[in-house]
Amino acid sequence: MSTTRRLAAILADDVAGYSRLMGVDEEGTHERLQAHLRELVNPRIAEHRGRIVKNTGDGFLAEFPSVVDAVRCAVEIQRGMMDRQPEIAEERRIRFRIGINLGDVIAEPDDIYGDGVNVAARLETLAEPGGICISRMVRDQIRDKLPYPLEDMGERQVKNIARPVRVYRVGVGAPITVPSAKVPDVADKAPLPLPDKPSIAVLPFANMSGDPEQEYFADGMVEEIITALSRIRWLFVIARNSSFTYKGQLVDVKQVGRELGVRYVLEGSVRKASGRVRITAQLIDALSGVHLWADRFDGSLKDVFDLQDKVASSVAGVIEPVLQAAESVRSVNRPTMDLTAYDLYLRGYAMVFSSPRQAPEALRVLEQAIARDPLYGPVLAWAAMCCLILIVDGRSEDPEADRRKSVELARRALEVARDDPGVLVNAAQVLAAFGEDIGAMLALADRALALNPNFARGWHISGVLRNWAGQPDVAIEHMENSLRLSPRSRVALTSVFQIGFAHFISRRFDEAVPKLLLAIQEDQNYPPAYRALAACYAHMKRLDDAREIIGRLRTITSVVVPHWSSIVLRNPEHRELLLSGLRLAAGEVA
Repeated sequence: MSTTRRLAAILADDVAGYSRLMGVDEEGTHERLQAHLRELVNPRIAEHRGRIVKNTGDGFLAEFPSVVDAVRCAVEIQRGMMDRQPEIAEERRIRFRIGINLGDVIAEPDDIYGDGVNVAARLETLAEPGGICISRMVRDQIRDKLPYPLEDMGERQVKNIARPVRVYRVGVGAPITVPSAKVPDVADKAPLPLPDKPSIAVLPFANMSGDPEQEYFADGMVEEIITALSRIRWLFVIARNSSFTYKGQLVDVKQVGRELGVRYVLEGSVRKASGRVRITAQLIDALSGVHLWADRFDGSLKDVFDLQDKVASSVAGVIEPVLQAAESVRSVNRPTMDLTAYDLYLRGYAMVFSSPRQAPEALRVLEQAIARDPLYGPVLAWAAMCCLILIVDGRSEDPEADRRKSVELARRALEVARDDPGVLVNAAQVLAAFGEDIGAMLALADRALALNPNFARGWHISGVLRNWAGQPDVAIEHMENSLRLSPRSRVALTSVFQIGFAHFISRRFDEAVPKLLLAIQEDQNYPPAYRALAACYAHMKRLDDAREIIGRLRTITSVVVPHWSSIVLRNPEHRELLLSGLRLAAGEVA
């Protein structure tokens, strides 16, 4: 039977001073530990998609599919423990120590093994009571995603591990009960630097309609306001995908400003009922927390586009009155006058952004919108993208028919889009994927970015096209622009992959591997990252690693060498580098 291996985030936990506690009060310690596990630890692990692999008497070993989830879970456990024992004397309190590592494990039904597990166990022994220690691999993957302060403890030589391990202490938001330990406050985390022009993030607006099914409508309103603000050239606007990571959370505006690197934050609510819409909004200075402006906008559903523009122009007016009138006017005409088509567009768009796996249902909804308004540019472009997703993901029932449909929709979108940046980049990616002249598609992406320099997704797609065109260094630059405009986005996953792929085709294999591993860690069902990593390992002569990655790839798709590689990669040397690496890796396990 072949060995099953996988990449996992491993969390090792034990009770500090457990033998001493049991000696003082055996039954009481056991009962209190079981209560902590039952009421706090187990629910938190399940909530963050983890599983307990085994119990170790005074602790446990758990694994998570996401390192971000593992660290977030650990912090919540340690914070929860601070509040659970107020009546217990300090010397009798149960304190967990936690170590977290990201590594390759050998998986069996009831256990996991390997150096990745061993390192996590050693990290746990280095943690103070109530503390968390993580490896460098974990640090590299969470430092731009989680707000917890990290303290470098240097390299440590640990038992049964040949190489020294770089160790970091995670601040959990309160002092650890060791006098010499200093846990920095969240505010000590270095904020992203402010851009050299006014900057703003628009948080998700609350849905006040009393109907959870109207959530998509409130989100659509915010998307339109972000788009309107993005067209103001003197304003730096954080992309929707990053600002929406705060959806459903009670947020500290100052913290949002630090994490996203913006001066201003806009928040508000949307109420839709009986053919009427009410938008309330308030603008806050994220540095001081001062409310700069608040207003309410009422109108009928027929006035919804005007209401969105009024919000955007009012915000711009507060930030930069002199430029308000000239810059806040929409650069394109309204995409449709059919409110039902608009509503269908919002529904389909929300599905695609929720998960590419919803592409089939999103396509059906978008086609309903097209039936009502055949000249609705954004809908045509997103429907084309859905067809492309179905083909790339291997879920198309008729790839050739979907290819033709995708190309037709993209060309129709370009005919009616005028100067809509979203339409331009969607159509450019679709047409480039199916062999259209890459120079012309790059020109479309450049045009979109000239129209909207704040368009994070535009920079991302431009980076994709640059990789396809054989311009990896430009691709990295454009992906980094996308990541700065949308630092917390789900699109950031594929941006990181594209940066890794750019290093790969530039033969910078040592720089490619960490990025490709990160992409796999964040989405373990993303075939392009497995293919690039397998080819990378093959060219590095790490054939055992390449075989293992190919094995994992085959658990999620039967396609090891995709035929579309010969289409999208225009540079023949880059194309052969990928295909020869894949053939070498796959041949080793054939």
